Amino acid sequence: MVTIEREGGDPLPYEGVWRFTAPAVDASVPQARHAVRDLLLRQGVPVADEVVQGLLLIVSELVTNAVRHAALLSPMLAVEVAVGAEWIRVSVEDNHPYRPTALENDYGRTGGRGLLLVREITREAGGACEVEHTSTGGKVIWAALPLKPAQTS
Repeated sequence: MVTIEREGGDPLPYEGVWRFTAPAVDASVPQARHAVRDLLLRQGVPVADEVVQGLLLIVSELVTNAVRHAALLSPMLAVEVAVGAEWIRVSVEDNHPYRPTALENDYGRTGGRGLLLVREITREAGGACEVEHTSTGGKVIWAALPLKPAQTS
């Protein structure tokens, strides 16, 4: 575990960065979701239930995408969870060089909306998400959400 320092003092008890790897197989999707949920509970992260539900859906979508689209060139994937004083960031990294883009809504398609869903959940929560290249030629897709839900008017 790596500890994140906050400006003006020691980290809060729940702050930190956790990373785990998993094979790029279907069984890793629920395992990753459960691992993230268990981590949040174990660390006592003060995150709203609706944020947790969105975060777990994001984890499922990102790991599913890595399994479906990157497994041939990336038999392993990495999931990282970073928790700060007010934000939680989850990322999934693989070694496949293809950088996906969110698809437009196509109501005739039965699939292909995973990244679009991630972007929408993130936007509604008041967070941010991005796809970045890694130094090893792969990619990391991350989403950061506030621990408290966005205020709606």
